[in-house]
Amino acid sequence: MHEGGPGHVPFDRLALRHRRAMTRDASGACIAHLPAGDVRGTLSDGLRIYKGIPYALPPAGERRWRPPAPVPRWQGVRDATNPGEACPQPSRRAGSIYASEIAPIGEDCLCLNVWVPEGARDLPVVVWIHGGSLIWGAGSEALCDGAALARRGAVVISINYRLGVFGWLAHPELSAESPDGVSGNYGLLDQIAALEWVRDNVAAFGGDPGNVTVAGESAGALSVLYLMASPAARGLFGKAIAQSAYMGSTPALNEARHGHEPAEAAGARLVEKLGARGMADLRAMDAPALAEGALRAGFAPAGTVDGRVLPGQLVEIFERGGQAKVPLLAGFNSGEVRSLRFLMPPLPETAAAYEAEIRRRYGDLAGRFLAQYPSGDVEESTLACIRDALYGWTVLKTAQAQKAAGQPAFVYYFDHTYPAAHAAGLDGFHAAELPYLFGTADATPPLWPAIPATEAEAALSRAIGDYWISFARNGAPRAEGAPGWPDHAAAGAAMHFRGAPRVSEGILPGMFELTDEVVRRRRAAGDVPWNWNVGVAAPLPGPGA
Repeated sequence: MHEGGPGHVPFDRLALRHRRAMTRDASGACIAHLPAGDVRGTLSDGLRIYKGIPYALPPAGERRWRPPAPVPRWQGVRDATNPGEACPQPSRRAGSIYASEIAPIGEDCLCLNVWVPEGARDLPVVVWIHGGSLIWGAGSEALCDGAALARRGAVVISINYRLGVFGWLAHPELSAESPDGVSGNYGLLDQIAALEWVRDNVAAFGGDPGNVTVAGESAGALSVLYLMASPAARGLFGKAIAQSAYMGSTPALNEARHGHEPAEAAGARLVEKLGARGMADLRAMDAPALAEGALRAGFAPAGTVDGRVLPGQLVEIFERGGQAKVPLLAGFNSGEVRSLRFLMPPLPETAAAYEAEIRRRYGDLAGRFLAQYPSGDVEESTLACIRDALYGWTVLKTAQAQKAAGQPAFVYYFDHTYPAAHAAGLDGFHAAELPYLFGTADATPPLWPAIPATEAEAALSRAIGDYWISFARNGAPRAEGAPGWPDHAAAGAAMHFRGAPRVSEGILPGMFELTDEVVRRRRAAGDVPWNWNVGVAAPLPGPGA
């Protein structure tokens, strides 16, 4: 059995008996001999790169809204030099800084990409789950190209998973088709299938299947929490990285809970809005038209509490210690909502009106709320309270749960900006850390504020990359020439990224305690979501409150 440091998953080395060295064909292309079949990749500056490797069959036609099915072993050598199709998705919002070119869209999209150093042997494995609100994105996006991380000594893998209505629709007909009587969570099942593929195949690339870290940002980080909470994902990874995760309430399959209608009912209502008579009609619809139509109809993809794949609300699972017992690295950004202003409610015109509205909505907590989010600048306070309700509370809540479970939690606060971001009012914006992590400052989307090519920016990128890969290697984030990163679960400290990294004794004092009390009360009421409905958008107290 494999022995190792924190986050190593025991792995039977007899399972590696089929591993063969990677070779080259007559043209010089690199061939990886996998249990799944041989694949042909490219060699670039000391890396072997394989793109578009399928890990499940195309979820099209009758396979739409079914669990992922494994790809039979193929004969011959499969080309893996171009990204596979991106999963069907609607167009990005106009003017989005996140809009970028992705691979052609199609339903043969359950594939992954691999970056591995030449001569790799038993390297740590990082599996990256892209963000995009569970609606947009692909593992092939240039912003999250894995080459620079792989050169630090890791096998880096990015995956696609079903998005939007294709990945997260629950419906009574679909539940009736399922042997388990459940539906929804198809995107999560895809992620689990990809991790199973990694377990079975990564040794042939030179990766250690007993040392896998699952990582993601935004919806990808939410997915990391889903994976930590899902019994079906147990043993498939030994460490977790969640960047700007959000742990809001989520619908239950066939019960109205926490202000959400049942997921099956929401699915049935969507089918009606789309003018379909049932799932047969939906399976026959054109995929791009269905993706656009579902978004226009207001479908909001999320995990479904089905009692099996996702057995409960995330916060409940973490509070009772039901999450995977693995080390966690998690954090959030200072300006998360600056680039997500669609989350902002209409604001009162005066400080006095703001204070009156907060007192009306928060009652005995109004004094604490106004102390944390004062009326001196209503817009800034609203940006901050939404950030904290979505992202800040999630990070510290999961860190608290890790401590109770006897697991380390390394917490960060990304508070860095640069001239173009500051000029655009986007200091510390959502996902701003990604080009630093991946070393892709020269490959950001067209409307992304340009990162200056300075040594200070490059040094910050090197430090973040070092910390992440060190954590993936042995569960201890370390970076050359940078301070040691203390375990938040042990000391309450965090890493503060603003220019050069430094250790901070805490993040936004008072924020967590206030937000946690608001969430606690909403959970007790049982009929109120705890998402971004905060500040002047908070629900009014019910009768007798």
